[in-house]
Amino acid sequence: MKKIIFVVTLIFGFMAIAQAEIQSLRGTNALDKTNTKTDLKKVQPDRDTIPRAYVQQPPMVPHSVDKYSINLKNNKCMDCHSWDKYKEEKATKISRTHFTDRDGNDSGSVDGSRYFCNQCHAPQVDAKPLVENTFTPMSNIQK
Repeated sequence: MKKIIFVVTLIFGFMAIAQAEIQSLRGTNALDKTNTKTDLKKVQPDRDTIPRAYVQQPPMVPHSVDKYSINLKNNKCMDCHSWDKYKEEKATKISRTHFTDRDGNDSGSVDGSRYFCNQCHAPQVDAKPLVENTFTPMSNIQK
C-alpha cells in the first residue's frame, strides 16, 4: 500500500512539474522586436598585423580564417604556425606560452586551453567600434 501511495504521489508531482511554465533567462521581459540583420564586415586582405593596444593582447590574425577547421582532431592554424612549419610558410611561430598549462607545467604539445586559436585570436576587419570606446593604450599615456 505504501508503494502505491508513493508511486501515485510521484506521478502527480511529475505532472505538476510538466505543466509548470518554462522560465526564460530573461524573466518576464519579452523581446520588443526581432533583431535586425547586421552587415558583416569583410576581412582585410593579407597584410601586416594591427599593432597591439596593450602588452598581453593576443595578436590579430591578418588573414581570413572562415574555412579553417579547428576541432579536437585537427587545427588548420598549425599547418603554418607550428614550430615545425612556420619558417617554410613564412608565418609567425606559435608562442612558447601555448605549451604551458594553467599550473605552469611545460609540455611538448600545445596545451588544451590554448588549442582553439579563435578563442583569443580574431581576424582583422575594418569596422567601426560597436560602442563608444575611450580606451587609451599604455604607450600613449606615458608620453
